[in-house]
Amino acid sequence: MTYPATFPDAVQRGVGDASSFGRLWTPHRMAYIDAGGKRADDECPFCVIPTLPDEEGLIVARGETGYVVLNLFPYNPGHLLVVPFRHVAGYEELTDGEAVELARLTRQSIVALRAASGPQGFNVGMNLGAIAGAGIAAHLHQHVVPRWGGDTNFMPVVGHTRVLPQLLAETRTRVSAAWSSQL
Repeated sequence: MTYPATFPDAVQRGVGDASSFGRLWTPHRMAYIDAGGKRADDECPFCVIPTLPDEEGLIVARGETGYVVLNLFPYNPGHLLVVPFRHVAGYEELTDGEAVELARLTRQSIVALRAASGPQGFNVGMNLGAIAGAGIAAHLHQHVVPRWGGDTNFMPVVGHTRVLPQLLAETRTRVSAAWSSQL
């Protein structure tokens, strides 16, 4: 069988004919898969991130009691997390000031994402506790996921693959610039 040039990996000697499916390589996800979604050193990533320079930590903006960071494993381009600096797991553990700033940073995230990439809608929310789906249950964080018509297609549903058209560093630059211009 002859395969089109767009599938150069389709034939592997010794294993027979490969499927006719193309492959979308996402090697950056292997670190997450190998670690089972957990850091090897058990450090809380949301406590480490604010100690890094903004570009390295993918931080878009900082407030007094929290910050906004790109999700390292996004559902869509521009998927942001709004995180309090203080290490707390429950929403009810926030001080009034932290809760107000979390809401303000969430609102500003939506404004910046609209300016940066024109999404048609958003999913905003928290998964409180591991049983509720929180990947990092020990440190509260709120998701702000931009959405576009047709952004859910066969790739994640059938192919278990997310297609992201932009590198995280480029997304951070774009959203950070939009954030700054909104102030």
